[in-house]
Order: sequence, then C-alpha cells, then structure tokens
Amino acid sequence: MHARRRRVESLNRNSIYSGNCSREPTIPMEMMDLGETNIFNQYLKKTNTIIKNKKILQTTYIPENLPHRDDKIGEIAEILAPALQGDKPSNILIIGKTGTGKTAVMHFIGNELKKASVEMEKSKCVFIYINCEVVDTSYGILYSISNQIIMDPAKRMPPTGWSMDRILSELTAVIEQEKKIFIIVLDEIDRSIQKNGDDIFYYLTTMNEILKESKVSIVGITNNAKFTEFLDPKIRSRLGEERIVFPPYNVEQLKDILYDRAKDAFDEDMLDDDVIPYCAAMSAQEMGDARKALDLLRMSADLAERNGDPKVTSAHVRLARDKIELDAMNEVVKTLTVQSKTVLLSIIMNKENGMDFMTTGDVYSTYKLVCETMGLSVLTQRRVGGLISELDMLGIVHARVKSFGRAGRTKEIELNIPQKICENVKDDEIFTDFKKKNRRQTTLMRCPYPISVSSGNDGVGAFAP
Repeated sequence: MHARRRRVESLNRNSIYSGNCSREPTIPMEMMDLGETNIFNQYLKKTNTIIKNKKILQTTYIPENLPHRDDKIGEIAEILAPALQGDKPSNILIIGKTGTGKTAVMHFIGNELKKASVEMEKSKCVFIYINCEVVDTSYGILYSISNQIIMDPAKRMPPTGWSMDRILSELTAVIEQEKKIFIIVLDEIDRSIQKNGDDIFYYLTTMNEILKESKVSIVGITNNAKFTEFLDPKIRSRLGEERIVFPPYNVEQLKDILYDRAKDAFDEDMLDDDVIPYCAAMSAQEMGDARKALDLLRMSADLAERNGDPKVTSAHVRLARDKIELDAMNEVVKTLTVQSKTVLLSIIMNKENGMDFMTTGDVYSTYKLVCETMGLSVLTQRRVGGLISELDMLGIVHARVKSFGRAGRTKEIELNIPQKICENVKDDEIFTDFKKKNRRQTTLMRCPYPISVSSGNDGVGAFAP
C-alpha cells in the first residue's frame, strides 16, 4: 500500500512539471507576496506627483488650440474646403523644420474635416494620414491607404504578394466606388523618395487620371525645402502643388505653447516661474523646435518627480537638457559608418593619451595602427580629413584650421563628446575583435604609444611642427 502511495505521489509530481495534471504546482513561499514586493511597487506608490496629465506633454498629443498657427490652419483649410462639396482641391506641399507644427496642424485639420463631414448630410470627403518614416515603400503606402478605406478585414488587400499594377488597380476601384474626395497626407515624404524614388507620386497622380467619380488630393510634408528638385519633371508638372512654409517658432511663441500645455498638465505652483522661459529660450536656440521644448519640460518634471522634489526648477531643466543632448549624441554616433567610427576611436585614443588638441596627422597615425590591427582598409589621409570635417559638422569634434605661417596650415582637432559616449564607442561591437587581439594590440588600446608626425597633406595644407 505504501509503495502504491509513493508511486501515486511520484506520478503527481511528474504530471505537475510536464503540464499533464490539472493540479496547480506549489508556489514557493518567498514568491507568494509577489504583488506586494515586485520591483515597481516602490515607484508606483510614490505620492509625489507633479504632472497631473502626462499625455498633454507628449509631442503626439493634438490640443484643441495650436498657438501661433492660426494663419497656417486658415491657409490650408481654405485650399481644402472645396473637398467637402465634392470638388478636388489643389495638392499641397508643406515645408518646415522639425518641431514647427506641420504634423500637428494637419492632424488638427483632419479632425476638423471629419467633424465637418459628419455635420453635412452626406460626407463627400475622406482624410487619410500616412507617416512615410514608418511606411516608406510605394506598396506599403498604397496598402496603408486601402486599410483606412476598407473596413471589412476579410476584404482587405494583403500586405505583400501582389504586383504594384494589381494593388494600384484594386485600390483605384475601391476609391472610385466611394464617390468621394480623398485627402491623402504623406508625412515625412522625403524619406520615401530618398529610398524608393518618386514612384508613389506617379501612382497617385496616375490614379487621378483614371478616376471619374472620385479624386485624390495629395498633401506632402517635408523638412527639405529642395524636396521637389529630386522629382522627375513630369511628376512635378502633374503635382502642380501649392507650397506652404512653416517658419520656426521664436522664444515668445514657444513660451505661449508651453504655458498653454502647462495649464492643463500641471496643478498650480508646480513650476518655478523661470522654468518655462528657460525651456523656451534653450529650444529657440535649437531652430525654434516646439517638440524639443515640450520634451524638455516633460523630462524636467519627470526628473523632479523621481527625485521627490516638490516642484520643477531651472536646475531640473538643466539636468534634462544634458540628458536629452546625451541621448541625441548617442544616436548620432550609432549611425556613423565603420570608417567614421574608426576615425572617432583614434581621436578618443589620442585624447586618452594626453592629447587634448591634435592635428589630422596625429589622428591619421593612430587611425592607420587601428586599421592594421582590425584588418580594415586604410583610407588616404585626405579622405580621413574629410571624415573629421563630417564629425565636426555633427558636433562630435571641434576642428579648426590653424595657420603656422610658412610651416603651413592644419586642422586642430578637439574631442567634443562626454566620457560616457566615448566609452560607448570603445565598447561598440565592431571593435570587439580589436580589443581581443594579441598583446601588441592590447598595449595599443591601453598604453601610451608614439604618435608619429605626418608630413603629408591633410586636406588643408602641410604641417611641419
């Protein structure tokens, strides 16, 4: 009997672990209070809440009021108004730098068009928004347009597998059946054009030539003022767009935008008086970017909350600015080519060996040693000088041309990134093998080494010390 009982207990234990038994497994006592002791509770239970409504400080939030963009809203609305009566409006190209309100204005107008369509007895206008930074292929854009028209999932077009002719033909037929005017907004359209050419404009303008009962009007949004120069002349002629330019916000306008958001996002006395002017002033220096101003205010409040402080101060704004700049610089460095990263590593190594200022020749000497150790092709000194100029344009280094009279001229290079980013560069996976090489290479990475002086041309003239 005891043997039989032991067999049954053994069977139950095996069943529990194999998933074949309905009996629940025993939970260790130390895990019974998981809901009370998980790592997030200590943060969720914090009573220090500075931000009343975090959603309002998100750059994706579309407020009911868009300060200092009434003129642009009116200009675009006047062009698109005929669509509500079934007439095709002109195509529009909206141009402006990042954070000037282009996307927010078009979302605002889209909501107004939808409200106006509902108020009318019969809707004659359809608003469609596509972010070409997310969907950048011609097929993907046409597929996304169809998904916003065809509500029945069973009748939707496949995300892949059809030829362009077929998806264009099917979408044209669907649009024609609607007997409406379609306002199609292509945000960040230059991203798609750079990758796939101007095919999407060809397809959409060709569609208009086929449609009888419906029409398509295109609204392109871009940061590039010279965007249309990349288009085929025939496409430019077909578009015949009206251009609307969004200027950067000035410091007073940015203050108005932040005050407008802050009144709903914070309770009274949660912000020091100088917080919003400080955020606006710093963002105005960065090309009047409202997104950056909002990010700065939101992150400043987040830092104050996490620190348990009673309100947001200018000190939190300074900390937030440093964090945002660090994150942005990290992203820039990550996107560098292998050769540019190798040049940057050479500059970092020189800096760590006591060279606060260095010439192109100094960098090139170290660069050659790194390339030889990695088995990487060695570029010419002139080309490395060009890569240094690119790093200077990105703000990663300062490179100034310094004259030495008869001895010639050279670039004087100074590293301009925080130590944390320098460590990230050295830890980049492309340098993993470099750090694992034999003793000679390890010495090259960690110990001082002789820096030879170049007598060659660094792209701006010879240098003889």
